[in-house]
Amino acid sequence: MTALLRVVLDQVVAPTSADLSMASRELGRALVTAAPAGCAVEGIVPAVADAAGVVEASVPGLFDLSRTALARRELAVAWQLGVAPGIGGGMIHSPTLLAPLVKHDRVHDHDQTVVTLWDLDAWERPGELARPAVTWHKAMLKRAVRFADAVVVPTHALAVRVAELGAFGDRVRVIAGAAPAGFAVPTDEVGRRRALDLPEGFVLVAGSSAPSARLEDALRAASHSGADLPVVVIDAPEGDEPAIADLAAAAGLGEGRVHVRGVLEDADRAAVLGGAVVFLAPAVSSAFPWRVVEALAVGVPVVAADSPVHREVVWDGGVYAEVAASGDGAVAGASAAGDDGSAGGDGGSAAGESLAAALADVLRSSEAVERHAVLAGDRGRAFSWAGAAERVWQLHADL
Repeated sequence: MTALLRVVLDQVVAPTSADLSMASRELGRALVTAAPAGCAVEGIVPAVADAAGVVEASVPGLFDLSRTALARRELAVAWQLGVAPGIGGGMIHSPTLLAPLVKHDRVHDHDQTVVTLWDLDAWERPGELARPAVTWHKAMLKRAVRFADAVVVPTHALAVRVAELGAFGDRVRVIAGAAPAGFAVPTDEVGRRRALDLPEGFVLVAGSSAPSARLEDALRAASHSGADLPVVVIDAPEGDEPAIADLAAAAGLGEGRVHVRGVLEDADRAAVLGGAVVFLAPAVSSAFPWRVVEALAVGVPVVAADSPVHREVVWDGGVYAEVAASGDGAVAGASAAGDDGSAGGDGGSAAGESLAAALADVLRSSEAVERHAVLAGDRGRAFSWAGAAERVWQLHADL
């Protein structure tokens, strides 16, 4: 008899987030490849047109595909309310919080439900999200407290925070994500960057004008580092370009020096990383830093704001800028403060000055850049979806 691991693949057929879609696709593929003898993977998807074709192209090798009667939006509402007719039991694993979190019997029926939480945005930056999204995430985590057999998080730092939000006991498990399998700078990288109208040799940042992204600190760091390099910002939401331009001007970056692009496909993102001299990571949230992991994967030097998540993910593969989160959501770095405790650097944030100093240290010579690139590449090899899949299979076996 084949033991089935039933994986929720809503993000594959009806994505709401590029990163969650990638994580669902890559974990699904890796779970199929890593399936132990006598085990197989089944997909669970909402009602969408040509679901079978989409899933087969993205996650080949599934044993079976179970389709719900509801489209994704309606399914999310139903499962939020604890209504999950027709889903069935067994071993259910979700690469997100979307799962049929209902009462089940793990001991006698061998039913088990595991969900995944990649960030705490609904708790850490609710004002930057749509209210329904915040409500949904908080409601689903409450259901996870009651009904999840395990909650997977990508870092121990996030595990600590999740444990503060509910009585999970020993049910929180750490399994990191990774860059897409085979993620590497493509052979046509130059052509791709030209198609994106980007320069060569730049400081790369990912984020938006939202306060939690700390983009202002990164732009100030680029301006004050002493390196006359262009800055490329990726993952910017549609329509955010004017706000980012204002932040760049306030940071002292001249017009034309900052290039803003939105969400990119994997190959384009890898090509952009291939043209970067250094990657700046100014945010200090609990969210898994996908772009940092990708920068490490292709050996781009990383300068990161010092935070528990960055310390855990980057480890010895990058340089840290000492910062501290203040009560109003700004970031301040003691190492860059003046004698009176005020922020240095023409009244700019101390975090920006601290990042600028770390950036200048990396860029002080070509030898330094090469050394940090080697360290980044070495650390990048610590993350893989194959390893994640093995740990997921072991988790369900332990349950």
